Amino acid sequence: MSEPVLEAPADRLVEALRAETDAEVRFDPGTRGAYATDGSNYRQVPLGVVVPRTVEAGARAVQVCARFGAPVLSRGGGTSLAGQTTNTAVVIDWSKYCHALVAVDPDTRTCVVEPGIVLDELDRRLADHRLQFGPKPSTHSHCALGGMIGNNSCGASAQAYGKTVDNVRRLEVQTYDGLRMWVGPTSRAERARIAAEGGRRAEIYEGLDRLVAGHLADIRRGYPDIPRRVSGYNLDSLLPERGFDVARALVGSEGTLVTVLHAELDLVPVPPYQSLLVLGYDDICRAADDVPRLLEHCAPTQLEALDGRMAQLMREEHAYLDSLDALPDADSWLLLQFSGDSQEEVDEQAHQLLKATGRREKDPSVAFSDDPDREQRMLKAREAGLGVTARPPDDRETWEGWEDSAVPPDRLGDYLRDLKRLFVEFDYDHPSLYGHFGQGCVHTRIPFGLRTADGVADFRRFVERAADLVASYGGSLSGEHGDGQARGELLTRMFGEPLVTAFRELKALFDPGNRMNPGKVVDPHPVDGQLRLGPSWQPASDGTHFGYPKDDHSFTRAVLRCVGIGNCRSHRGGVMCPSYRATREEEHSTRGRARLLFEMLDGHPDSAVTDGWRSTEVRDALDLCLACKGCKSDCPTGVDMATYKAEFLAHHYAGRPRPAAHYSMGWLPLWARLARPAPHLVNSVLHAPGLAGAGKRLAGVDGGRQAPVFAAESFLQWWRARHADEVDPADPAAVVLWPDTFSTYFHPSVATSAVRVLKDAGFRVIVPGAPVCCGLTWISTGQLATAKRVLRHTLRVLGPHLDAGTPVVGLEPSCTAVFRADAPELLAGDPDARRLAGQVRTLAEHLLRADWQPPRLARHATVQTHCHQHAVMKFDADRELMRRAHLDADVLDEGCCGLAGNFGFERGHHEVSLAVGELGVLPAVRAAAPDDVLLADGFSCRTQIEQGGTGRRALHLAEVLALGLDGPLPGDRPERLARRPRVPSAPARWAATAGAAGAGALAATTAVGLVRRLRP
Repeated sequence: MSEPVLEAPADRLVEALRAETDAEVRFDPGTRGAYATDGSNYRQVPLGVVVPRTVEAGARAVQVCARFGAPVLSRGGGTSLAGQTTNTAVVIDWSKYCHALVAVDPDTRTCVVEPGIVLDELDRRLADHRLQFGPKPSTHSHCALGGMIGNNSCGASAQAYGKTVDNVRRLEVQTYDGLRMWVGPTSRAERARIAAEGGRRAEIYEGLDRLVAGHLADIRRGYPDIPRRVSGYNLDSLLPERGFDVARALVGSEGTLVTVLHAELDLVPVPPYQSLLVLGYDDICRAADDVPRLLEHCAPTQLEALDGRMAQLMREEHAYLDSLDALPDADSWLLLQFSGDSQEEVDEQAHQLLKATGRREKDPSVAFSDDPDREQRMLKAREAGLGVTARPPDDRETWEGWEDSAVPPDRLGDYLRDLKRLFVEFDYDHPSLYGHFGQGCVHTRIPFGLRTADGVADFRRFVERAADLVASYGGSLSGEHGDGQARGELLTRMFGEPLVTAFRELKALFDPGNRMNPGKVVDPHPVDGQLRLGPSWQPASDGTHFGYPKDDHSFTRAVLRCVGIGNCRSHRGGVMCPSYRATREEEHSTRGRARLLFEMLDGHPDSAVTDGWRSTEVRDALDLCLACKGCKSDCPTGVDMATYKAEFLAHHYAGRPRPAAHYSMGWLPLWARLARPAPHLVNSVLHAPGLAGAGKRLAGVDGGRQAPVFAAESFLQWWRARHADEVDPADPAAVVLWPDTFSTYFHPSVATSAVRVLKDAGFRVIVPGAPVCCGLTWISTGQLATAKRVLRHTLRVLGPHLDAGTPVVGLEPSCTAVFRADAPELLAGDPDARRLAGQVRTLAEHLLRADWQPPRLARHATVQTHCHQHAVMKFDADRELMRRAHLDADVLDEGCCGLAGNFGFERGHHEVSLAVGELGVLPAVRAAAPDDVLLADGFSCRTQIEQGGTGRRALHLAEVLALGLDGPLPGDRPERLARRPRVPSAPARWAATAGAAGAGALAATTAVGLVRRLRP
């Protein structure tokens, strides 16, 4: 079918939208690129994006689009796997503002919501009523209810609560031509009343009556009687015996019929008790064979499955290993969750099932748990399926396209065997099979060859054959993810021509002009059309600085790691993505940035980004990336946006001036060394009224930030004055203490405390004699040629220690992470960089290897984990060391602190930086008890806590351990004992001002000379 075209110039549409709606209206290339695709194989650059501030504004935006003939696509979380949330249309994104819980009625167990509310947020707001929305897809942390309604979402809990369609009571909808109405079950009498009123509403209801009457037999016979039928329109909801429910008929219509403005939902009680039973099998097909027998004996809340292939991928990716460890010995597993009003009840359900099936709890193929934490670990392995299978470590690319078929549960085993035979026929080797087996729904991702003409042709032939196969089993093309473009063209194979004709009639009734999400479900684009890749995709392939060893040394392949899952749009927990959490902007999510980088690769003639590495759109999207590396660990496919940002900045600014902050904060290690002769003078200049403001403006530093204070005596000065003995690097007790910039020049008490602790543990400390640096600040600002030179110098200085295998202990997590992760990729192939990555340790990691008993601290601690430690080194060693020290640690799961190195200091970032901090860390610190120890190993974290209005200071773990060596920690805010430099008093600042200008000029002249010598 042909693409819909605007009936008037786009600039007039934009002007009208801005004048007539209370919305953010964006038709710029950056926004369009960020919304060009979803979680599917498909890509269509939108006309523009409207972000309404109210539901009324969204409704008005549709009316304006209708006046101009512009196609419309409603979008929530944008995670659709069938292509239904990508289109050449005006995208209305409800998720930023329209997320209210309008009303709750605990007595009737109902609520009314706006379309942009995220499922987890809804459940959190319902928690006081002990109620929840029943269906819970794996994207529950970021999927919007409007999207769930559009897609008829399900999830694992649908075993107990059904699909979204089964939990919708009424909908407020608007048609493209402006009719706004509440719809739901409609009696014959009510339909007669509507008809008597006349108008567009009467036309629709009379048309629905005619449609049902004309296709009654086809509707009754044509829908498979299975629990997981998501394909097609829900015409069966209009049957007389089902109450002629117009709301449920519109659920799952994927925005092709109406715009959903409000929804009245049925709620279910939160189950007070749960247990989990895991049964092991030697084959996934045999596990499927057992499903009907299990369902004869029990009614579980969930009945999920995963196979040995997924477990293998998890082991190869070193992901979810604690989840796998909780599973019994087997090659495939069924996971059954039971719910009830008492622990005895849920335990008995599991034990009765075991008895009925001839198994025992102590069998090696059985695992039983009524511990919620352990249950969540086991279920996490299943919930992680999409992320784990999307980028397997064997260099294959897997794709959606046949990822959610469903058959009757009692025929599931045979269907899987036939599906496996089809895989073999097409040489699609060994895709993982998992899913909601209790309802016959199978998930998989297949290594389709979507980059070549032959591969795309095979893809098309496969899905046609698979559609015929599932139809022969009385199944559904989609059991969860909907039709969109991936399955729209195949619907005739499942439903037959008469019912598909009825779908077209329904579409014509609600949307006669085909302007609501056109090309999906009805009169769809071809299954192999508008592909995100495809044989014509020819991306640019410029040389890069980083090696990308896990992506076949290809920046392009690294960018393709993002498959649109959308975990970066979650609101709480973990680290990813702080800028999205602060702005609620797609462009400032990890996914949005990855989409723009994909557009920048210039693989399509209609690319939204046309100037490659020089793109201002990509630069602006990356500007609010904190480079926290949270996505490296929290993204299910391991997107590392911090690295991509550094790569982009290196190319973007190659051969031209950079922002002032790149020269000031990017070269911080150099300025810190230059400040050494007169730290008090430098501090006075940095904090003097007038001079400080001018200096910040010159340096690109935000006026709302205070400059860090240089210590009167650096760690290196302290060390050289007190430690003259040389230590043999080959000494088994030798350890190199890394003198990072922050612990050396700003917070030397961290490093001096570490020396004391390491000596107490029996180690002989070595500190490099020559100036060294990890290059972090140059990496984060994309000055990668300089960073390489700095790292090579550091490797030369550390050469004897690397040769001797001497451990290197890092105190600043970001610097340690550079050695562990960035340096080997930046110096790809350098054996010394690889050796250093293997020898560098955190303080906790190193101390745990010693036969050392830490001091008994016996205190409660509130702990903020540095983002880079969370992403690269992890925090397990710190937890264990704190446990041994009897430190009762509350390790915050509140995300990034918001400062993130130079980010929070750069001009224009201050508000976002504090907004990120206020999302979790800063309120948690304020709420900490006065005698809590505040722990934060990261310099950025400590600085944000100190400058974020908390009235508190945080300590490094080394400082707390050193304090403990002196005896019990004092009760009155022990963080005050940290010997930190403070901002000079006013008299001291003014006393130093007279000579400040001359000293500053001398430092600047010296710095310019050094910069010129160090530049590539």
